[in-house]
Amino acid sequence: MFQTLRNAWRIEELRKKIVYTIFMLLLYRLAGVIPVAGIDVARVASEIEKYSLLGFMSSMTGGNFSNMTIMAMGITPYINASIIMQLLTVAIPYLENLQKEGEEGRKKIAQITRYVTVVLGFVQAVGLVVGLGALRADAFGGRFFTSCVIGISMAAGTTLAMWIGERITENGIGNGISLLIFAGIIGSLFTWASAGIASLFTAATVTVSAIVTAVMIIVGILIMVTAVTYVDMGERRVPVQYAKRMVGRKMYGGQSTHIPMKVNASGVLPLIFAYSIMQFPGTIMAFWPNSGLADWWNHSFMNGIWYFMVLAVMIIFFAYFYASISFNPIDVAKNMQQNGGTIPGIRQGKPTSDYLARISSRITLFGGVFLAVLATIPTAVTLLGGIRLPFAASSLLIAVSVSLETTRQLESQMLMRHYKGFL
Repeated sequence: MFQTLRNAWRIEELRKKIVYTIFMLLLYRLAGVIPVAGIDVARVASEIEKYSLLGFMSSMTGGNFSNMTIMAMGITPYINASIIMQLLTVAIPYLENLQKEGEEGRKKIAQITRYVTVVLGFVQAVGLVVGLGALRADAFGGRFFTSCVIGISMAAGTTLAMWIGERITENGIGNGISLLIFAGIIGSLFTWASAGIASLFTAATVTVSAIVTAVMIIVGILIMVTAVTYVDMGERRVPVQYAKRMVGRKMYGGQSTHIPMKVNASGVLPLIFAYSIMQFPGTIMAFWPNSGLADWWNHSFMNGIWYFMVLAVMIIFFAYFYASISFNPIDVAKNMQQNGGTIPGIRQGKPTSDYLARISSRITLFGGVFLAVLATIPTAVTLLGGIRLPFAASSLLIAVSVSLETTRQLESQMLMRHYKGFL
């Protein structure tokens, strides 16, 4: 990865993109120090210690959620709005027709998604603050006015984060939304690491158990990073043989190739989608604090085994949902048949599409189960071993996956520039 960055830095065009990306990420982090008035930050910090979902939200925003800054919601409302729009595209004919109109239709859908993001940012911000009991009604002389100030401030922060992510995607390197989440997670990991090192040097006596626990955590991080990298780069290669055919005086085909099917084709999206969706019930219940539903959700459901079972099922569901959108075995089989390609031992047409669908379903199941296991590792370790991990395994997955994807994009852009120079 460092060699790729070194080579990319030597190219002026890529160097400008890298500098632009770093500047926008720095702007995102600087905006995360602006606090929001009317919130009991100490109350929020104590509630985050109790629930893994809130801890994951805080790690995704780089601690902005625990500090309750204008970037506390981060890019989560935009992710939720994107999920809602993708689901509504299938159900609403108007949105389906927009999607079929090509580039102009996608621009209109993106514009609607931005409006939905602002509304969700306001609703989720007010709901979470009220649900956590962190609203200071005496800050501005009234509960309603204070809620409006909090909602508008955090919705503005979410809008700024959305704009920064889109600018990075358009003018920088990599996917802007993923890089914003990556920046937040890396910031949280550095904060945890610096605090841990400082505590070792400032402690009066360093016990053997503390050293053993620190070594076990470091070894666990290395093992999880290796496993995530191995699975992320793994793929199933389906062999394809193309028949020879004459076009004019030239002979085409006759070569053997393969269809690369990634084991974890959906990447970190199922995790992000599942965690984002799990925020909705608590946000909605918070608007009826006297009903008891919010207390049941926050104190009983989120700390029980049912929460993690529902989370695992949703991760697997979104893995299949993304696979169905990104890979269409019928179209692949049709293109292969039109170009004279066959899979050895499989007939062309429907048998080929069924074969590809079966392979896609199996590797998607493995990828979904792998993501679900990673999401529940911290809680399992806490319950079985009594060790509270200061990070989420899913955070490491997101950080490693985004790093690998950004490196691949840099390599592809350098390869395209090399071919352009050669031609």
